Amino acid sequence: MSSLKNDNYLRALLREPVDYTPVWMMRQAGRYLPEYRKTRSQAGDFMSLCRNPELASEVTLQPLKRFKLDAAILFSDILTVPDAMGLGLYFEAGEGPKFSHPVRTPADIKRIPIPDPEGELRYVMDAVRQIRKDLNGEVPLIGFSGSPWTLATYMVEGGSSKAFTVIKKMMYSEPALLHTLLDKLADSVIDYLNGQIMAGAQSVMIFDTWGGVLTPRDYKDFSLHYMHKIVDGLIREHDSRTVPVTLFTKNGGMWLESIAATGCDAIGLDWTIDIEDAKSRVGDKVALQGNMDPSILYSSPERIRDEVARILSGFGYDKSGHVFNLGHGIHLDVPPENAGSFIDAVHDLSRVYHQ
Repeated sequence: MSSLKNDNYLRALLREPVDYTPVWMMRQAGRYLPEYRKTRSQAGDFMSLCRNPELASEVTLQPLKRFKLDAAILFSDILTVPDAMGLGLYFEAGEGPKFSHPVRTPADIKRIPIPDPEGELRYVMDAVRQIRKDLNGEVPLIGFSGSPWTLATYMVEGGSSKAFTVIKKMMYSEPALLHTLLDKLADSVIDYLNGQIMAGAQSVMIFDTWGGVLTPRDYKDFSLHYMHKIVDGLIREHDSRTVPVTLFTKNGGMWLESIAATGCDAIGLDWTIDIEDAKSRVGDKVALQGNMDPSILYSSPERIRDEVARILSGFGYDKSGHVFNLGHGIHLDVPPENAGSFIDAVHDLSRVYHQ
């Protein structure tokens, strides 16, 4: 791993010794930063920003210019894959993403293509290449995708949902139909993430934002099964380096053992589980990422530091296997200096655990 100036994030995911606990933040490139808001207004809108490799690279690197983060994450969106399937993605103010052509019938599912990473999704691959060039080996680049289940919720519901009634109706009344869709999505995500890896992503993460709305049985059948398929289909070594894979199911703390059994390298934790409990259950199999409540960043630097200390203590005196992160994305109205206090606290307080 000599080509990277700081490879602590990759080493921690592979449970190799590090000098301190590496840290990055979900949504670290985003609306809480004034420089991001300026670049987004320059691009015109969110998807125009995603589709411009130079600007996507610029916003990916903005938080690294402010903070001593240990990884960069590709600036993109989980809905790039369904958008590339021709579903007519658009955004309504205050309502989030919507699709003009939701997927609800066998004909709908048959019609959608598996997108070509270097075709319809070329702009994402170009962004990965541009970011790697601009990073100049400072820190690793994380690529990502939504999970098949999470992507399907948007595609079937036609946008965001609170009750998930349309997709759950399909799941319970036409399970074979939903499995057909999820299988196609799993194939698409495998191609998409492998494309990112070939373009230069040094680690990949799968965001299963809505897996936690399922029953334990349905989670295993309709979400975890397809993430397992993706893990099995990914390029795990590229450029003479292992490419670690992290799975993150929001509200998935009850299923950690099953997630670890997929063969992933790390599990992302939200803030609803104690990291000490998580480590006692799966710590000898996988690394753990997480898991501070993002809302703590509204508090004082002292309170933030106390919470960082508590989580580090919960993980304990282990030389590796922990990547510090928030339990979900940073909120848009968090003062940037509070994010800086958080990152500095992780670096300051974690060194004692790695001696």
